[in-house]
Amino acid sequence: MKRTKIVDIFAPGLIGSDVSVMGWVRTRRGNKHVQFVALNDGSTIRNIQIVFDMQRFSEDQLRPVTTGSSIHVTGKLVESMGKGQTCEIQAETLEIFGTADPEIYPLQKKGHTLEFLREKAHLRPRTNTFGAVLRVRSALAFAIHKFFQERGFFYLHTPLITASDCEGAGAMFQVTTLDLNNPPRLEDGSVDYSSDFFGKPAALTVSGQLEGELGATALGAIYTFGPTFRAENSNTPRHLSEFWMIEPEIAFYDITDNMDLAEDFIKYCVSYALDNCRDDLEFLQQMYDPELISRLEEVVKSEFVRLTYTEGVEILKNSGRKFEFPVDWGTDLQSEHERYLVEEHFKRPVILTDYPKEIKAFYMKQNEDGRTVRAMDVLFPKIGEIIGGSEREADYDKLQQRIEQLNIPMKDMWWYLDTRRFGTVPHSGFGLGFERLVLFVTGMTNIRDVIPFPRTPGNAEF
Repeated sequence: MKRTKIVDIFAPGLIGSDVSVMGWVRTRRGNKHVQFVALNDGSTIRNIQIVFDMQRFSEDQLRPVTTGSSIHVTGKLVESMGKGQTCEIQAETLEIFGTADPEIYPLQKKGHTLEFLREKAHLRPRTNTFGAVLRVRSALAFAIHKFFQERGFFYLHTPLITASDCEGAGAMFQVTTLDLNNPPRLEDGSVDYSSDFFGKPAALTVSGQLEGELGATALGAIYTFGPTFRAENSNTPRHLSEFWMIEPEIAFYDITDNMDLAEDFIKYCVSYALDNCRDDLEFLQQMYDPELISRLEEVVKSEFVRLTYTEGVEILKNSGRKFEFPVDWGTDLQSEHERYLVEEHFKRPVILTDYPKEIKAFYMKQNEDGRTVRAMDVLFPKIGEIIGGSEREADYDKLQQRIEQLNIPMKDMWWYLDTRRFGTVPHSGFGLGFERLVLFVTGMTNIRDVIPFPRTPGNAEF
């Protein structure tokens, strides 16, 4: 008999039919006459109840069926009289795939803290919480591809190993095959990278944006969606050392087009989750965030506020609020400032534009005032910045001058500058940290709980 996934068990029309299910035992209870097993196979937050008539099965047969064990059951799907379930399976056969000793299996039926589960990241996907989070994550990943593919964007794979530091922050993981105990050295004592694998220093990418611009200035509209790496020693609930980024780049787009795309994109993703992950979102709302679904629905129907950084700073300075980090023109806004604008002042998402050029990256288009650039940050409730982007500087001379001002090695940037020498065009793009999106949609509060195996300072387990 062909296996039926538990998510499909609840479809209309299966009542009265014979079914075959496989999964992991959540709980077992009962008496000498009847035993009830809650089974889950990861396809849904909902368990299916298996009813074992003890006239058909022996206690010895069911003794290994403990929390965490894996089983295969065939039987008849019938309507359930039990509270909170529409159907159940009257078991006819039982096969045990794997046992889980209740003395040592760490995920017994009781409440576990999220901190404890991070130490059991190899098993935590079996819990209700992480099953829900990972199903939402998967749905959002599909929605991202669907959104861009429906709009004629091309999916571009940018390199994970690179010699350029897109953000200019220097927080990169080095990639080398040199003997770290005895690397070759030049006369001045520095490492001789000419004999390294790539013939020069190389690192894991912090962003695919620069290469994405190369694609956009040939294909018109591209997006990247892949892992990125930051070697920042940031042990916070909002930072990871390895995370996924979505980075669209579009030729012939100005900053307004870019803002429109960002707003449409994020609303599409949130709507997709609401339409396709309802059971999981309702569970996460019940367990973690009572306002989750209403907040998601509010984002979808809201028109995002658009204002300049200068206007935002004035609002913050006139708010009467004492912030942990003082704010003034020229300072980089912190999460507390961003969340004040979104959650208390406007009470809806905000897109801030025209930041001081000194606090933004070299590639952003300079405004006529000489002080600001055409940057844009999308700010969300509970998260702060969720998208960062800009119109890119298309003028060769201005871009070269900015690179020189920031002492970025020209030998690493010649290929990037060539796009401004040969057929330059207005173009724009943005970056969305995928885990920030999953954090917002699931209502979780720590970014380590929305990626299967978090990589943070001092932690590379599993």
